[in-house]
Amino acid sequence: MSMSEHTNPLGDKPIRVALLGCGVVGSSVARMLVESADDLRARIGAPVELVGIAVRRVGKDRSDVPVDPALFTTDAEDLVTRADIVVEVVGGIDPARGLLLKAMESGASVVTANKALLAEDGPTLYAAADAAGVDLYYEAAVAGAIPILRPMRESLAGDDVTKVLGIVNGTTNFVLDKMDTTGAGFEETVAQAQALGYAEADPTADVEGFDAAAKAALLASLAFHTRVKGADVFREGISDVTAADIAAAKAMDHVVKLLAICERTTGQNGTSGVSVRVHPAMIARTHPLASVRDAYNAVFVEASAAGQLMFYGRGAGGDPTASAVLGDLVAVARHIVAGGRGPGESAYADLPILDVGDSVTRYHISLDVEDRPGVLAQVAQAFADTGVSIETVRQHIRTNSSSGEARANLVIVTHAATEAALAATVDALAASEVVAEVVSVMRVEGA
Repeated sequence: MSMSEHTNPLGDKPIRVALLGCGVVGSSVARMLVESADDLRARIGAPVELVGIAVRRVGKDRSDVPVDPALFTTDAEDLVTRADIVVEVVGGIDPARGLLLKAMESGASVVTANKALLAEDGPTLYAAADAAGVDLYYEAAVAGAIPILRPMRESLAGDDVTKVLGIVNGTTNFVLDKMDTTGAGFEETVAQAQALGYAEADPTADVEGFDAAAKAALLASLAFHTRVKGADVFREGISDVTAADIAAAKAMDHVVKLLAICERTTGQNGTSGVSVRVHPAMIARTHPLASVRDAYNAVFVEASAAGQLMFYGRGAGGDPTASAVLGDLVAVARHIVAGGRGPGESAYADLPILDVGDSVTRYHISLDVEDRPGVLAQVAQAFADTGVSIETVRQHIRTNSSSGEARANLVIVTHAATEAALAATVDALAASEVVAEVVSVMRVEGA
């Protein structure tokens, strides 16, 4: 039996869609709804009718959006009560939260791209969807066009995901990629990203890791059936990454990436839990994620039965994100036609969120030290005292041009150890009388 032969609870009525927001993504969603109307009807089993687009100002020129200008409205509160599906691409916490809750109370399913809201208050939205018997879908909230959330929520629902490692922010990946390929500094490369439209005028959310942290929270929540909020994610941005750090990574045949890392692990007290962190790290050029260039995203998933999976594609932009939105819209509309619902929240595991100190990683440490006998032994002793093993040591001797004093630069890469032990080692080195300066510290992942 074809989809169109199923009984449609709406009868011959179209499925009414309300769109909140008409920026870059919203414009693409509206255009695709119009241009693909016949295909969407065939795929869903019912026509789709755009009943309104909520915007801040009705009078703005939107001639590039191929819809009746009468559909634009500033009354979002009323609009969400007149739809079967509400698509939200406004972003932010409020008023989006109130509008989506009102939509669900009015019987509408929700499709949203709002990672910040989901990472902060996802359980409230899930509870409202359950109470109203409607769907809550949000594939576009992470990694643009890449289908990653639905595979995590549905395709891998029978497996045990153990780790998710990903590049989930296109702006920072563009910046770090250009620093690697051109040798340019951070500020210069951010300016280039802004000129090309990859970075906002205020790039803080991207370069300081807030955007990636919200996405990591969503990935971890789905992967480990545990509620993880954005505030639970350990976060470091890329604003302190220097050209020297990029060069040091090159010397090891590594690249620097801003990584979102979500994993099941065991804490120092033996407690099994979830570790979620976002930070820049060196990763070997042989790793699949190292080849992710420009503003692309990729997510590497490890599961007990499925093994290693990689999802790759455009992580942002109007059309790529709209593609994910339309995919969710079709899924939700099919449920309306068939009289069913998609999966709701799965948080049964309720695992504890472990402190970042329990996570296991490696450090690349650059030290400025005195060039005299016994220094290396004292440096090694600092590692021994904290139980951290050294993998490699490289030394470069230089002379201070003003004083003539000989100095040495030590570059040390550790074996895997807990974040707590590695941080304690860095503190001990900083306090050592033979260390003039801890020049840089960066994590090494993916080995």
